[in-house]
Amino acid sequence: MAKAPVLTPRADDFPRWYQDLINKAELADNGPVRGTMVIRPYGYGLWERMQQELDARIKQAGVQNAYFPLFIPQSYLSREAEHVEGFAPELAVVTQAGGKELEEPVVVRPTSETIINEYFSKWVQSYRDLPLMINQWANVVRWEMRPRVFLRTTEFLWQEGHTAHADRTQAREFAAHIHRNVYADFMTQVLGIDVVLGRKTARERFAGAINTLTLEGMMGDGKALQMGTSHELGTNFAQAFHTRYLSKDGLQELVWQTSWGASTRMVGGLIMSHGDDSGLRVPPRLAAVQVVVVAIKGDEAVAKARAIGDALRAVGIRVQVDDRTDTPFGRRSVDWELKGVPVRIEVGPRDLAAGTVTLVRRVVPPGAPGAKESVPIDGLAALLPTVLEEAQTQLLRESRERRESRTSDVATAGEAAEVAAAGGWARIPWADLGPVGEAELAEQAVSVRCLVAEDGSVPETDDAPGTVALVARAY
Repeated sequence: MAKAPVLTPRADDFPRWYQDLINKAELADNGPVRGTMVIRPYGYGLWERMQQELDARIKQAGVQNAYFPLFIPQSYLSREAEHVEGFAPELAVVTQAGGKELEEPVVVRPTSETIINEYFSKWVQSYRDLPLMINQWANVVRWEMRPRVFLRTTEFLWQEGHTAHADRTQAREFAAHIHRNVYADFMTQVLGIDVVLGRKTARERFAGAINTLTLEGMMGDGKALQMGTSHELGTNFAQAFHTRYLSKDGLQELVWQTSWGASTRMVGGLIMSHGDDSGLRVPPRLAAVQVVVVAIKGDEAVAKARAIGDALRAVGIRVQVDDRTDTPFGRRSVDWELKGVPVRIEVGPRDLAAGTVTLVRRVVPPGAPGAKESVPIDGLAALLPTVLEEAQTQLLRESRERRESRTSDVATAGEAAEVAAAGGWARIPWADLGPVGEAELAEQAVSVRCLVAEDGSVPETDDAPGTVALVARAY
């Protein structure tokens, strides 16, 4: 009898495969309150690496980290009408605390534009105070009706950046800088996901923004995932919170603002973009563990595995040594495969006798000898950086090739819906689709993910000549 697969095959049931992988790779569990999640250590290690890489890029952009309260007076949200309307169905509101009815209900943070603007209005007095640029790493709560671990949860982790500028040009340029040089650079160069940069339609725009820039990734089943967004807020919140500055000309002017965020949803994107029927595949630049050194059996193998681990750490490789020889080797191999560690080094008595180890690649690029090869122990430190970079390059290549091969040019909304239903993305001129066609697609659970220019750049306006709508089903 054939052995049952460890995971449900992706081709049989992609959602079940996704949930199986999260459970068996020990990434997360469902929380006790519907829609919440418990992120397990291995899953949180992925998030920590994402934080580190993003935080470095955010700080390089001149932004400083801060922290604002979790509880926001309900009246704050009411000051910007479009914003409160957009978030009203998702709000968690506290009306009692300390055994008493609160004089004013407080909202559990769904996003922080309102509370941050309350303080921006205090901190900004003069043009000398601008630009004011802060970011916070925090949790937010949005009451999710259809939860799914990492993708849509009632509580999730993220970073949210907020800036105030002297004029619209500066704000627009900074929102674009975050979009391109922080988010897109991180997602392509570290996550290995080939994202499309585009502009949201008015229907899909962030509540209270005048423009939303998005990054859309194609997942393994052909659906789109919004990986991050950067918003131009115009002066909407500045007007609501009276955030003004004294200009060089001695005039009181409203600030122009941006906000931008990326969340633990990226962990879900990582799983669905790179995972296969054997488990997760983690890009080496992201991986908290780039190489696992596994001692098969015997005290000599354990000692050698530990020595190899020390030698690889000394050259900057993130290593874990698995010396649990009381656990069957086959089980440990499957576990590391599920977790997607880029390289596994197997050390056993036969290897030691030959002065070699077995190198196992989780990602096999074209031209590689295969998933497994015997290599000299003395050559590992020199060989592994190349092996890791080959895996990183291959994952990005696969992501790009999947998107390109499953994207079709169409002429009508009906054709776009058919492509999306078949697990692909459709490109259609926005002038031919327009808001009417977009509404027609929405009735079929298909959306315009973003608007792009014919050359792949981000259009300045929705109706810029040659603008193309990218249409897909989405998470």
